[in-house]
Amino acid sequence: MNYFTLKNGVKIPALGFGVWQITDAELCKKTVATAIKDGYRLIDTAAVYMNERAVGEGIKASGINRDELFITSKLWVQDTGYEKTKKAIEGTLERLQLDYLDMYLQHWPYGDNIGSWKAMEEYYHQGKIKAIGVCNYTIQHMKDLLEVASVKPVVNQVECHPIFQQKELRAYLKENDIYLEAWSPLGHGVQDLLSHPQFQQIADKYGKETAQVILRWHVQEEAIAIPKSATPSRIKSNFDIWDFELSEQEMNVIRSIDTNQRLSADPADKEWEKSMLERVFDHF
Repeated sequence: MNYFTLKNGVKIPALGFGVWQITDAELCKKTVATAIKDGYRLIDTAAVYMNERAVGEGIKASGINRDELFITSKLWVQDTGYEKTKKAIEGTLERLQLDYLDMYLQHWPYGDNIGSWKAMEEYYHQGKIKAIGVCNYTIQHMKDLLEVASVKPVVNQVECHPIFQQKELRAYLKENDIYLEAWSPLGHGVQDLLSHPQFQQIADKYGKETAQVILRWHVQEEAIAIPKSATPSRIKSNFDIWDFELSEQEMNVIRSIDTNQRLSADPADKEWEKSMLERVFDHF
């Protein structure tokens, strides 16, 4: 495993494991335990995924010491605001059966995210959260937060993959010592990406799969990648990226296929923001 060092000195694995849409409790528990046994040390969940309890059980089932793991969860938009965020953090800790989180992120830049940030800063100072950050923040969202934050975010988790490389945002984050963390690092597994002839050519050269080449590209771009799978063989192969290195020419080939087109929602879309704020979940 490679690690990056966040601005506050905390070390974060360069490759993590996401659990979005793994809602079956037993499957989620088994999948998390499998991922950890295969070498993953960063597990990324969220309150709205409704699987924090199962993730906690998977952590216990793995048999790996807590201090070897990096556990991330996220604040949902209906829990924004100072007091509601404190309650949400305590709920996440209880469901995960943990005394602290390695990282806690705001899931979307909506609602009272400034009030939420103040609560997150308090938990950071108390040591109950080792690092705090955001998800799906545009450059303008980042600027607004940085104007008022006393503890600066260390991560912005966003959609990022070879056909949507977030080059402008990436440059802004680098200037501010904030790491980009890529969700959907394989572009939802769309076939025109995973079967792209240039990726296949590089993969054949190293005896690898195209997905492994893409994940290696993320890491060499100094982005944290969090692929997700519930298939044991895929979980294992996605982690197997540490025995080869892409040349600068190969990196440039991948950089050249960027279309700057999202496959998911635009955080700046006001209709999307409205739909997120109106969504109600019965329980987490």
